[in-house]
Amino acid sequence: MTSTKVTIGRVALKNPVICGSGEHVMTEAGLKSALDAGVGAVVAKSVNETQAAKDQLDRTDYALLDGDWNRLPWDFTAPRNATLACRSGLQKMDFEAWLEIVARLDAKAAKNGQFVIGSIILADLDAAVDMARQTEAAGVRVLEFNIGTPYGDEASGVVTTERATARVTEIVKAVCDAVDIPVWAKITGQSENVAALAQAARDGGAEAVVLMGRFLGMIPQLDTQEPLLGTNLGTGGGWALPMTCYWLAKSRAALGAEVPLIGMNGARSGEDVLRMMLAGAHAVEISSAVFTNGFGVLAEAVETVEKYLSEHDQNPADILGRAADQVVAFSDLPRRPGFWEQFAPPGAL
Repeated sequence: MTSTKVTIGRVALKNPVICGSGEHVMTEAGLKSALDAGVGAVVAKSVNETQAAKDQLDRTDYALLDGDWNRLPWDFTAPRNATLACRSGLQKMDFEAWLEIVARLDAKAAKNGQFVIGSIILADLDAAVDMARQTEAAGVRVLEFNIGTPYGDEASGVVTTERATARVTEIVKAVCDAVDIPVWAKITGQSENVAALAQAARDGGAEAVVLMGRFLGMIPQLDTQEPLLGTNLGTGGGWALPMTCYWLAKSRAALGAEVPLIGMNGARSGEDVLRMMLAGAHAVEISSAVFTNGFGVLAEAVETVEKYLSEHDQNPADILGRAADQVVAFSDLPRRPGFWEQFAPPGAL
């Protein structure tokens, strides 16, 4: 009989599906709904110490877009190819109240082999270290340290988008040295070398690396000739999956197959979880699709992963990185002169 259990450093998950942080887990009810869906873990909506980050939640806005960049209704039936564009904020709840909920639900989740993971977004490093210590002291078993939010350039001093490897190692080390619980470092995809950032996070002591955060963009509207939602936006969707899989494979090759990687950005289904696992992810976070389509996305993902592994008579470890390890360099591919011509459009030849 196959198993869906996965091991991420010192953490054993009942399955590789993780509910990622976002507005859908802003509340205790949201966290419970994610756990009820059967995931291995859920990452609580992120916090930090700044009032500005809390205030930003009152300035948020969201849009779903189709392939022609037209707005779709927000009715929780978004198609798989929809793009989410948003400006977001952090948890408004006081840190002490947030921590009480996370710790209490994590203790309850442990009875079912699940985790509720605390998430801190970097603003001031000393404050992040202090919050990490308090998170451990409260009994929370895993901490996600988010240094890869897309909004760092738009909200200086409120959140950060860390791209310098030396800086990544420094700040991750400060948090890892302060606590004994596993720290998962979440890094940005807005980098020319995400694998180098993953290595830097590991050098700082991160037990696992989450890659990668959403991208920052801007979408002009043809009718008003204004930017959508009035500003620059965090953007995500299924289109990001190939880029995430690329950097998972590159990071696996650079860091070694034994280093725990967690995929995020572009996973919208159980099939996408499996694709990221084949690219090298030990587990996968689904976030935007839960926000736009509801918690049933998670239950379906868990079921899909279980069914796939059972039908193939495999465990998660059997498929981990299998596609990544078969990537062939361009120069080693077979020569096929003139093959391209059958793909050229009429009038090109």
